[in-house]
Amino acid sequence: MNHKNTIFRLAIKKELPIIWEIIQQAIARRKAEGSQQWQDGYPNELVLENDLQQNAAFVLIFEEKIIGYVAIKKNAEPAYDTIIGEWLSQEDYLVVHRLALEDKAIGKGYADLIFKYIETLALQQNIYSIKADTNYDNLAMLKLFKKMDYQYCGKVYFRGSERLAFEKYLRKYHH
Repeated sequence: MNHKNTIFRLAIKKELPIIWEIIQQAIARRKAEGSQQWQDGYPNELVLENDLQQNAAFVLIFEEKIIGYVAIKKNAEPAYDTIIGEWLSQEDYLVVHRLALEDKAIGKGYADLIFKYIETLALQQNIYSIKADTNYDNLAMLKLFKKMDYQYCGKVYFRGSERLAFEKYLRKYHH
């Protein structure tokens, strides 16, 4: 798919209703797939507002329409300090949370594109590690991690539930 017409940038406050709609579509998709992920009132509008206030809310825009959302933070995931397993690196990292696409954008390579934008963002900040996690039953995300060369590192716990943790280390790709 041609992704020349995409823009990846920080979200602005007036875009929150559109972002919330995209998140709600993703919540419904998880449920339809039988996944337990995002079925407990999280993420919610307050979480998105916090992302925005922390300059962590990013949108993917295609032909002037928001079609995707992701939260990206630097070194900001306390749950990752107590991994059952081992991270590939112990240096600065970007953490990826709440990746969601609108229904019409599914299966068109936009999630891959968001991950490529995140890698560019990391390298621009001289950060070589990207960490993320997902539920054991979020098959779409597990498939995406594999496709994008993320390595399984172990398990972490969020709000009492076990999550599978992944890392991509970029230094070997960029000398």
